[in-house]
Amino acid sequence: MPRVKIQSSMASALCKTARRLRPFQICRRIRVSSDLLTPSSPSPACISDAFRHGDFSFPRSFSTLNCGIERLKMDQRCLLSTSASDSTSKPSSGNPETKSSGENEKSGGSESSDGGSDQKNDRASGKDVRGAPVSWMSFFLLFATGAGLVFYYDREKKRHIEDINTNSKAVKEGPSAGKAAIGGPFSLIRDDGKRITEKDLMGKWTILYFGFTHCPDICPDELIKLAAAIDKIKEKSGVDVVPVFISVDPERDTVQQVHEYVKEFHPKLVGLTGSPEEIKSVARSYRVYYMKTEEEDSDYLVDHSIVMYLMSPEMNFVKFYGKNHDVDSLTDGVVKEIRQYRK
Repeated sequence: MPRVKIQSSMASALCKTARRLRPFQICRRIRVSSDLLTPSSPSPACISDAFRHGDFSFPRSFSTLNCGIERLKMDQRCLLSTSASDSTSKPSSGNPETKSSGENEKSGGSESSDGGSDQKNDRASGKDVRGAPVSWMSFFLLFATGAGLVFYYDREKKRHIEDINTNSKAVKEGPSAGKAAIGGPFSLIRDDGKRITEKDLMGKWTILYFGFTHCPDICPDELIKLAAAIDKIKEKSGVDVVPVFISVDPERDTVQQVHEYVKEFHPKLVGLTGSPEEIKSVARSYRVYYMKTEEEDSDYLVDHSIVMYLMSPEMNFVKFYGKNHDVDSLTDGVVKEIRQYRK
């Protein structure tokens, strides 16, 4: 089948070439005929007269004409053979059959088509193709860069935290700029009826608490905590700490009232009261706030500071503890201050 197609294509090419060469052939025929009709050749009238009179001398001229025609045919055959060879060496671009056959004969074309199909298959299967916007290698490099940045940031963060902890531990407490203006001389009546001053409390560690006996909940809770801490401090440090309760409600807290109140919490708890002026003076010295609330006859409450003051054996202020401390934290804090004082 391919041979028939090639022959048909060659025939069509020859026909086209013959059409193109027809003008040249006509011109050649005209030239040949003009050569034959030269004066040396007999004219048609002479030929007819020769036939009438029996003169057969024209065959020479006729043979010359015949040779010219044969020469014309040979030239035409040469031209046709040349055009056929050109058409076979250069396939027509318009014929799809010759185009496909030429592409099949060329190995380069098959290689390029195979390469194109391979690239399409690679893209479909997810393989790396040169020129693709995102490849596996670029994705791996991006992932490695991100992991490196996260690792570097985490390491720097840990190092920064370690530096902060090291610097905070290396900082030493410098000399104190001064003592807190808490404490001072006072003169009050003890719950046994004797008047005492701050000097009577010197020589022992003391914890002062300001409250009032009609307090519904806060003062009892704080005094229970103080009594439990006193016993634990004795167990841990072997030091007897004197707990002292100072009333901020001198109008109702008499000596007898204070005595009955403090004995409900601890036998070592000392109760102090005095006149309104004396209570006001000692509260000012220890920076204690207190004030009456709404009063209904003799029933009222006193708003006051909820603070415990640790005083050294010289009755100097050491530290204060608020309501946020429980028994254990209060005990540990006092024991720590006592040990540092001994050093």
